Amino acid sequence: MRIFLLSICCCILGLAATAAKADTVTLKTGDHISGTITSADKSTVTVKTDFAGSIKVNWSAVQEITGDSTLFVLTPADETVSGPITIEGTDLVVHTKANGDVHVPLAKLSVVRSPDAQAAYEKSLHPSLLQNWKAQANAGFAMARGNSQTTNFNFGFNTTRKTLNDQILAKAASVYSSNDGTFGVTANEVLGEARYNKNAYDDALFWFVDGSFTHNALQGLDLQSIYTGGLGWHAIHSSATTLDVLTGLNYTRQSYSAVQGSTTPTPSVNRNLLGATATEDFKHQFTSTIAFSEDFNIYPDLSNVGQYTFAFDSAFDMKINGWLGWQVSFNDRYVSNPPIAGTKSNDVLFSTGITASFGK
Repeated sequence: MRIFLLSICCCILGLAATAAKADTVTLKTGDHISGTITSADKSTVTVKTDFAGSIKVNWSAVQEITGDSTLFVLTPADETVSGPITIEGTDLVVHTKANGDVHVPLAKLSVVRSPDAQAAYEKSLHPSLLQNWKAQANAGFAMARGNSQTTNFNFGFNTTRKTLNDQILAKAASVYSSNDGTFGVTANEVLGEARYNKNAYDDALFWFVDGSFTHNALQGLDLQSIYTGGLGWHAIHSSATTLDVLTGLNYTRQSYSAVQGSTTPTPSVNRNLLGATATEDFKHQFTSTIAFSEDFNIYPDLSNVGQYTFAFDSAFDMKINGWLGWQVSFNDRYVSNPPIAGTKSNDVLFSTGITASFGK
């Protein structure tokens, strides 16, 4: 009997200790919300409860906060302090062990994190190279046999890795088309680009290095490689819209050979050029399922004024579910002075197909 009573007492004491650790938000109406404060900003405080999940409460409705939970608060001076919190007038008060009471005006409150959220945030400051990747691949295929014998294939891939301090972007696209009965190969082009951005000075400016690569068999272009370094600016940076403007200098290497099947004898051409780079990179999320992206790069030739190349890429994406979607893309590559006789300056790729997305 004594063992049974002792067990009951221990349970009661355990429940009392648990209740004592709970945070209580007292509203100006006299109502009380008990649970665990998990986060807050200048507008609301979030309390995780056992009976109703997470509840967001406007600070204007809060009369008092009591509790022992340790929270991490970012001050207007960009310093992080930790401890239990209370309310005094229009101030959030953090009761720290090291610095005593720290007052933060609610109007200037940036973020409040739970210990778990703070640990996740600190981990995000220095992620491993294998973390934070997002990728998307798309493909389209068509074939006809019988009175016509045609084959068309297009493929695209892009990936990004973004942290608080830098960003990696890479993309590739290709198209192949043939009409075996009449014209042979009618398109054979491969495009690729990789860029690394590193924040500089503040969140608005960044340094970048970029490599852009093009193969176009029908233009006689075996490979064009453009290596660029320079400075960029986040002109627009919101949750729905981003616009980056970049400028720098580049080194361009072009290798041309005679076009297969051409009746005009043309020697191979290798060119090494010093040029400038100007880029704009735009993205907009219309809804949670519909997005548009576009970037334009122009490369004026500094060693031969008046000559230039440009690259334009755009894509319209629509999600069907969490990982499956549909994409329409448009790519344009222009060379002002193609060295192979009989080839055109401009090549346009238009493709559509199913997409698959990976990562979060």
